[in-house]
Amino acid sequence: MPTQPTSSPPGRSPPGRSPPGRSPPVSPSPAPGPGPGSAIPPTLGLVLAGGRAMRLGGGDKGLLAVGGRPILARVLARLAACDAVILNANGDPARFAGYGLPVVADDIQNFAGPLAGVLAGLDWAATQRPDLAHVLSAPADCPFLPADLLARLHAVARDTGRPLACAGSGGRRHPVVALWPVALRHDLRRAVIDEGLHKVGAWMDRHGVAVADWPDLPFDPFLNVNMPEDFSAAERLAAAHPEA
Repeated sequence: MPTQPTSSPPGRSPPGRSPPGRSPPVSPSPAPGPGPGSAIPPTLGLVLAGGRAMRLGGGDKGLLAVGGRPILARVLARLAACDAVILNANGDPARFAGYGLPVVADDIQNFAGPLAGVLAGLDWAATQRPDLAHVLSAPADCPFLPADLLARLHAVARDTGRPLACAGSGGRRHPVVALWPVALRHDLRRAVIDEGLHKVGAWMDRHGVAVADWPDLPFDPFLNVNMPEDFSAAERLAAAHPEA
C-alpha cells in the first residue's frame, strides 16, 4: 500500500500450495532513535486497513496470516508504542471486532487512495483525542515494520525541523508509512476535496518531509503483500527471521 513502489523479493508459491489462509523484525536500523532526554510526543497510531486482497483470493490483506500471525496483528505490535491506535477501513467494521479498536471509515465518498484514510485519522485525533498532536500511519499489508518506527520518525522530524516524516529503504520513500501533524488536517482536506489530490508524496513535499532510512538487507522492512509472490516471499522471511 505504500504509494511509491517498494522492493518485493521475487518468487512464487510452491506447487500444490493452497491459497493463503486467514486467521482471527526486529529490523536493523542505521541510527538510534531519540535519546534519554528526548521524549516521544503523544501520537495516535493509524492502521490503513482498507486494502483488499483481490489477487490473493479476496478479503482484507491485513487478515492474511504470515508466519502464523495475521499481518494486521504484526502491524499493531509495531504501533504498540503509540498512545492510542485506530483502524481506518470502509465497509462492515465487525470483521475487525476481535481487535477491540475503533474502526474509522473515510468521510470523503468515492475517493480512492490513502489520503482519505489519513485525513480520517487526523480528524479522529482532533475530535476524540486532542491531546495527541501527531498521527503515525502504516498500511495493514506490511508484515515486517521496524520496531523503532515511531521513535525514528519523530527523531528525524525533530532533527530536521520538518513537519512531516516518512520511512525510506532501498533509495525509495514510503509516504504511507509516515508521521503527520494533526495541525495540517484542514490543509489536507482542502487539497483532497478542492484539488482532488491523490498523491501522498506530492502533498508532503508542499510542507516539507524528512525521510528516515532503513536498510533493505537482510530484508526490506517495508515489504508489502500485494501479489501471490509477495505472500510467498513474506512466508519465507517469517520462517528465516522468526523474531520479525
